Amino acid sequence: MPAKKRVENIKKLLREHSQSYLLTFWEQLDTAQRQNLLAQIEQLDFAKIDYWVANFVKESACAAISPDIVAAWSYGPVPANAEQERRYAKAGKLGRKLISTGKVAAFVVAGGQATRLEFDGPKGDFPISPVKNKTLFQIFAESITAVSQKYRAICPWYVMTSPLNHAPTIEIFRSNHYYGLDEKDVFIFQQGTLPNFSFDGKILLADKANIASSPDGHGGSLKALYESGALDDMKRRGVEFLSYFQVDNPLVNIFDPLFIGLHALDKAEMSSRAVIKTGPYEKVGNFCLIDGRLTVIEYSDLPDELAEKRNPDGSLVFELGSIAIHIISTSFVEKLNAKGFSLPLHRAVKKIPYIDQKGNSVEPDRPNGVKLESFVFDALPLASKSIILQTLRDQEFAPTKNITGVDSVETTRQMMVARAAGWLESAGVSIPKKPDGSVDCLIEIAPGFALEKDDIKEKLNQIPKIKPGDRIYLG
Repeated sequence: MPAKKRVENIKKLLREHSQSYLLTFWEQLDTAQRQNLLAQIEQLDFAKIDYWVANFVKESACAAISPDIVAAWSYGPVPANAEQERRYAKAGKLGRKLISTGKVAAFVVAGGQATRLEFDGPKGDFPISPVKNKTLFQIFAESITAVSQKYRAICPWYVMTSPLNHAPTIEIFRSNHYYGLDEKDVFIFQQGTLPNFSFDGKILLADKANIASSPDGHGGSLKALYESGALDDMKRRGVEFLSYFQVDNPLVNIFDPLFIGLHALDKAEMSSRAVIKTGPYEKVGNFCLIDGRLTVIEYSDLPDELAEKRNPDGSLVFELGSIAIHIISTSFVEKLNAKGFSLPLHRAVKKIPYIDQKGNSVEPDRPNGVKLESFVFDALPLASKSIILQTLRDQEFAPTKNITGVDSVETTRQMMVARAAGWLESAGVSIPKKPDGSVDCLIEIAPGFALEKDDIKEKLNQIPKIKPGDRIYLG
């Protein structure tokens, strides 16, 4: 198409959808900038954008909670009876077989920057371990290495970044020699983006030649796996199951044979780990069943009367909290993409840097627009079968979101030390304690030393006597 005609068509399209602002600085752009901006505009789906503006930007569309909502059932962290004990044993055996035959891969969503941690760089590069100050990426890599050695298998690692941190993440892996993993077994790819909007529905400009956009949320991972070629790589390797987790949780058990085995045994397509909530308003998603389908309702969307509803024994009816750990069958990802699916969008009011109509860059000091994102748990109702396996919070859930306070660097390190101390105590090792019962030393257990507490018993001769105030690293 002739260049002039192309521009005319785009101008007409923008007028029809009330987005002509995107070409405000057209006359000031050079040829390369114009081509870049046109390409960005042509990638936009304006029919969807009109719907988003009407339902998520100008209005805050909240799906009505079905009156048929009921609490979801889960497997407990330990078997509830003899029959379930036999099932757990069978599932664990199957899970170990699937890992050892290369059917399981690790999948971390790592598109975020560590801004809230006051750290300049990808969150995966944040140093978190209590003694050696290992980064999140290094801890996960060491876990994958230890599992690969234990099961004598290649366990590939898929790492999803975003345009915010893709290049730095690749450089981090290269400069750290992929943390001892084989480069060909680490597949790094980007998620997609969605445009940012002002409250009146206009798409914002980041600068005169670029649309303001942000990552499309962890729900975008299911599409990105397909479009990046990661899914093709899995098929080539024979990978059938993905262990999905988020980059801020160093306690995650990436390759849990029981979880993998129960998922496979029950022929589930997407399964979830859960913890018992600390209270009715803990800021985690709530597992429930709507029309017989497993669904997660955000803490902010669950009505108070449901959040506070209790069983006769005093426990919360909706007690299962989502911790963003899933097993996802690769066939499910392929099936979704074959149908051209799209997950629901969620609205987030944010401070969004932009360029105003006079060409001035603006760093707002208060929320000035809307970012849209999708959540991976919204794929659960699309699965033909889902299971939930409870885990103990202190064993597998220490999200690192803030510098101090709840879900912080401080609490994560405390939990890493407490879990390490608990593992050692279970093997008979004496741990010094403070008067309040907390651990009176720093302990770090490398994944290569122990992947689970039962591994400690085989290495008691490598553990020194631990005194108050010691810094103990077992690696």
